Amino acid sequence: MAKLPEAKERLHKGYAQSMQVTKVLADERSPYQHIRIFDTVANGRVMTLDDIVQITSRDESAYADMLTHLPMLEHGKVERVMIVGGGDLSIADEALKHKNVKEVVLVDIDGRVIELCRKLFGEVNAKAFRDRRMTVEVADAFEYLGRKSSKNRFDLIIADRPDPVGPGKALFGETFYDRVKGALRKGGYASFQTGVPFYQPWEIIEALQELSQFFPRSGLYLTVVPTYIGGFMALSWAGSQPLGTKAGIKRAAKAFKKAKLKCDYYNPAIHEAAFALPEWIRKLVPK
Repeated sequence: MAKLPEAKERLHKGYAQSMQVTKVLADERSPYQHIRIFDTVANGRVMTLDDIVQITSRDESAYADMLTHLPMLEHGKVERVMIVGGGDLSIADEALKHKNVKEVVLVDIDGRVIELCRKLFGEVNAKAFRDRRMTVEVADAFEYLGRKSSKNRFDLIIADRPDPVGPGKALFGETFYDRVKGALRKGGYASFQTGVPFYQPWEIIEALQELSQFFPRSGLYLTVVPTYIGGFMALSWAGSQPLGTKAGIKRAAKAFKKAKLKCDYYNPAIHEAAFALPEWIRKLVPK
């Protein structure tokens, strides 16, 4: 029997992971990046961009649920959501589970990613593509946030940004955070992918330092996504109101029960636990 081919990711210096591939479904270059989608033995269907894992069908919920439901349930009245990136629509799918949401706008620079994910990740995003509240914009999210029409528009902005390489570089740094602040409505939140602390501790330090310059409140919470190698994944948040307080966690638990949400990862106990930081991660948080 022929040995199965492998897909290798070398995101972190001195460390790599490989997956046995059973079938390649897409392998092409867009104007922005190298897109590959393939089925694997252990991780389900996988998409990589420039050979960096973006999503797997097996564990996407650990990422999408926590960026979405945690801030939405604490807020309690989210009506308009913007997703920066997120071309696989897994986060959009979760946001649309909330009946009070009137609009979800996804802005991704690479239309080909969206097209391929619509075709090949239907189990994750089919409902989102059919939902009338969903708007997909093929555009530069940095530029979109700066538009007059985006001013004070969203209750939640989710930055499903890649690592700070290639076209993703514009989605990090002070100017980006300033634009996010300008696009949020009063009382709104923003949540951000902030790397794997074990291999990318500087992402936490830099992000929280910069967020504190633009938002009255900001902080960190955690999830675990097995294919984002390194253990814990850091998710940062920012807004005018605190996130993760006892009152907020209690409010979120009530809202979760009332909404009857069906999630593969999120639940009220995970919500509360996400704010418990191991000591070595807590030390990365600026005083």
